[in-house]
Amino acid sequence: MSAASELKRTSLFERHREAGARLVAFAGWEMPVTYEGVRPEHAAVRAGCGVFDVSHMGQVETAGPDALALLQRVLSNDIGKLEVGGAQYSVMLRSDGGVLDDLFTYRLAPDHYLTVTNASNHERDRDWVREHADGLEVEVRDAIDDWAMLAVQGPQARRIVAGLAGGELPERMHTARLAVPGDGEALVCGTGYTGEDGVEVLLRPSGAVELWDALMEAGATPAGLGARDTLRLEVCFHLYGNDLTTERDPISAGLGWICKEGTGFVGSDVTARVREQGPAEKLVPFALTERGIPRQGNEVYADDERVGEVTSGTLSPCRGDGIGMAYVRSELAEPGTQIEVDVRGKRRAARVESRPLYSTH
Repeated sequence: MSAASELKRTSLFERHREAGARLVAFAGWEMPVTYEGVRPEHAAVRAGCGVFDVSHMGQVETAGPDALALLQRVLSNDIGKLEVGGAQYSVMLRSDGGVLDDLFTYRLAPDHYLTVTNASNHERDRDWVREHADGLEVEVRDAIDDWAMLAVQGPQARRIVAGLAGGELPERMHTARLAVPGDGEALVCGTGYTGEDGVEVLLRPSGAVELWDALMEAGATPAGLGARDTLRLEVCFHLYGNDLTTERDPISAGLGWICKEGTGFVGSDVTARVREQGPAEKLVPFALTERGIPRQGNEVYADDERVGEVTSGTLSPCRGDGIGMAYVRSELAEPGTQIEVDVRGKRRAARVESRPLYSTH
């Protein structure tokens, strides 16, 4: 059996192939990285509406009287403040403070939650939640096969989806159950990973093709993982495996705002200590001030001394320069600090910037 035949495929696989997508292996799935190219797909999202098939993402459902107590154990944010129909971003940590994943949780009913995991971490996340459910009255269910997921993003995204959905779209960080083409009732969420407005739609896999076709007919552009990465990096959204790993704590990564130590989540003692003492390194956005394209693993220098490492890097389609994020010594994290990035053996001048690196708002 070939490696390609072992990869999982979403229910939209044939649509991707028909659209001429370049398909690649990603987290065990065969996924579209580009259709026309990263630049035009990136521009379509910034100026109009792009649609991403993110059905490779995982889902874990928790339900029962102790569902809240369980999620307070395993997620860093205060789930108790999440209202029915709300969405919340958090991280899942090991006891040593290392990041296992960053996730979105949606509260579907008083004792019923849906947590979306990164594709590469899904089974580990699911098992971690189950492990911490001992002694609690809660059901933890792997729901990855129940959902397809489309991210519809861009300044025209809401207009396009509103024209297809039976009901008012949810506001940012809220959810609504609405009728959409291909599904009697979908979960429409005011979330996304591009820095643009839009929604993410979770629906039955059997209905994904009909919804995809309706979105294309309404004027949306298919977009692949390549554009998703450049879009998120321009607005400094974290990518697990690059900017977040088990070797890093969320305070150093700039995610202290989603760590509510009072809930007693796993790893909260570590985040409280790092917050109090101050992290030795911080994740910062930067831009090259001369030509070059930074990449993950590039070394960062200041005054001829190695002071950090690039975790994400690309050529910004909107800015036109090399941008990225890097962990550097905390004393160098102030915007405006001059650094150098070793790009293919040559040090390129760069400057620490403020978040986001690009904004249309």
